[in-house]
Amino acid sequence: MESLEKSHRYLSSICCVFVLCVQLQLGLTGDCPADGRTWVPFGDGCYYFVHGEEDTIKSYTFERAKTLCQGFELLTIQSAEENDFVIKYSPAVWKNNVNVWLGMYYDTNSDDMRWFGEQPVGFSNWEDIFSSSDLVPLDTCVALHSNTGKWENVSCLEQAENGVVCETNQKAEEAKPKPSALLSALVILSVVAIMGVSAVIWFLQHKYNLGSTILTAFEYHPPFRVVDTDRSCLVEAEETDSVP
Repeated sequence: MESLEKSHRYLSSICCVFVLCVQLQLGLTGDCPADGRTWVPFGDGCYYFVHGEEDTIKSYTFERAKTLCQGFELLTIQSAEENDFVIKYSPAVWKNNVNVWLGMYYDTNSDDMRWFGEQPVGFSNWEDIFSSSDLVPLDTCVALHSNTGKWENVSCLEQAENGVVCETNQKAEEAKPKPSALLSALVILSVVAIMGVSAVIWFLQHKYNLGSTILTAFEYHPPFRVVDTDRSCLVEAEETDSVP
């Protein structure tokens, strides 16, 4: 019975540890800044679409766009999925098509365009006809057209665009649980299985008398031997027969 109780405690401990580990894993998904603005999570990043005042013409220079991000970076796009996310979410913020400033600049050291943060431009989605080649390199910036998702070279100093999107990475240390349906189902099934085994052990504990009766049939019995009293009787009978 003592071994059954130990097994029950062991399985209960496994159950608690398993659930705790799953909760910790679910908590490492990341979170967006809580600064009163509407940040939209996507992938590992958070995006703030600057709405501006309703029914007013938006016009932002490149420098003005950077200040609107308030310490965060302008939009950088690293994949086709991220590019599609921006153009698909734009209608939820702006009524009409907009041109969005990208956080890209001309690097004189490499003679090429780079993202802010010194990241090289891997993915790109330039217009079919590469325009504005007459721009001075240091005056070359990039805008994204929300209706097509294509990129265009524009002047950093003379151009004004009507769309601004700010971006930052999610913060894992301030994560909130975002469990997937599959992981949740696995957790539930695992807990049910462990609790089922625990219930069986509990049942056996309360029915241990029956179990001990069954086990008694399998107990070890020593080989047959003559009882001491019978042996003493035989010795006494032999002594009697030998007396004249």
